[in-house]
Order: sequence, then C-alpha cells, then structure tokens
Amino acid sequence: MSLFQQIKARLRVLFPRRYAWPAVDILLSGGQHLHLVGSIHMGTRDMSPLPSGLLKQLSRADALVVEADISGHDSPFADLAIPPPLNERLTESQLAELERVAQEVGLSLAMLDTQPLWQIAMVLQATQAQRLGLRGDYGIDFQLLTLAKSRQLPVIELEGAESQVALLRQLPEDGLLLLDDTLTHWHTNARLLQTMISWWLDAPPSDTQLALPSTFSESLYDVLMHERNQAWRTRLQALPAGRYVVAVGALHLYGEGNLPSLLK
Repeated sequence: MSLFQQIKARLRVLFPRRYAWPAVDILLSGGQHLHLVGSIHMGTRDMSPLPSGLLKQLSRADALVVEADISGHDSPFADLAIPPPLNERLTESQLAELERVAQEVGLSLAMLDTQPLWQIAMVLQATQAQRLGLRGDYGIDFQLLTLAKSRQLPVIELEGAESQVALLRQLPEDGLLLLDDTLTHWHTNARLLQTMISWWLDAPPSDTQLALPSTFSESLYDVLMHERNQAWRTRLQALPAGRYVVAVGALHLYGEGNLPSLLK
C-alpha cells in the first residue's frame, strides 16, 4: 500500500463516510476496497429499487461478494434424510410451544414432522418474515445479484448455499438449540426484523458496536456469527486488489466481533 493510500485509509477510520443504508467502507492492506453492505435476505416492496448511491457503488465494482448466490431455483434442502417424528425428538413442553408458534403463523405440525429441527427453525423464521410483509425478491442480496448478473459482473461467494446447509446439519442434536432459540426469542426476532427494515427505509445506525437484542444463545452465536465472521475476514483478505461490494447479513456489521472491526 502506498503512503497516499495509507493516509487515505487512516482518514477513513477517523472520519468514516456515512451512507443512507447500512454500509461501511474498508481499505485492506492488499489494495482491496470493500463496500460492506448490511443486507436483509427478505425485504419489503419499499426496499426496491435499491438506493442510487448503492447502485453507483455496484457500477464501480470489480465483483459482487455475497454469502451465497441465492438467485438460482435449486433448493439447498433437497435430499435430506427424513428424521424420526417430532414427538420422539422433542419434550412435551417443546412440542407444545412449537405447535403454538406454528399455529400463529399458519403452519401445521404435520408439515414440519418430517423436517430436521434446524430446518423447522429456518421455516418458522422465513414464515414470520413473510407475515411481516417481507419477500425474498425484495431482499438486498437478491436484488444485488440480479443486477450484477444483468451487467455480467462477477459474483464471488463467501460460503455458498451448500456450505451453509452443511453448517446447519452439523449443529448438535439436529439443531435443537436453534429451534429453542427461535421459539424463545420469537417476538424479539420480529422486532429485530422491523428494526433492520428501518435501517434501509429510514436511517442506519452510525455505531458498529451498537448493542442489539440477542436472539441466539452464546454458543450458537459463536458458531453462526463469530466463527463465520472470522472465516469471511480471511476470504476477503485473500481477494485480489480491486473494488468490491460485499453484501452480508446486517447483523454481521454490528455488535461484538462484527466483521468491520475484524477487518480493521
């Protein structure tokens, strides 16, 4: 990195640029200019089209970096083994709470009975988002992917959908802790979704150390947030010099061990 680039990078740390969407600019020592965007995987109609400033960032980029390319139609949940019935995997109280929440969002236990516990948690979270008016087509990463491909801009995956599913499949007890956390923090998660939507429709927080309500237990947070942030840091540092728009889940930009702080 030249002396000019070092001075420029130091000034960006001291006087970071503010955007109307959740984003942080970072210049790495290898000459990688990163525009880190706090994505929401499902969005509202008002979140499309994307802000003109973000579109300008994308037009200047050498590639779009995402957690996984979700623009295809193949399901990452195909070919999963059918587990035992829910009454053999959950206690009576856990089953009762699952039934209560499932009824709240219009899902039947019969539909969930043949799914792994981690997948049930994912289905519940996605259904909750839909009930709040969110749709996958308006998700930030989906919109960015659609634009990138229409412009033939290279797309780089930090993980890929198969790796994400493999991570979930490795959770202890078939992902029981993820399901427990989903049920325990059900209403907190809904409020957090609405907060993240406001970051895109109104204004994002200025402090990346912002304390957000927890929807994961500490051990699960380490696996789903901290460890992935550390792996992504290594992946981003290995990119060739150039300009990149990097879209990751908004929660990865804030709180303890967030991705921007690791890269800085």
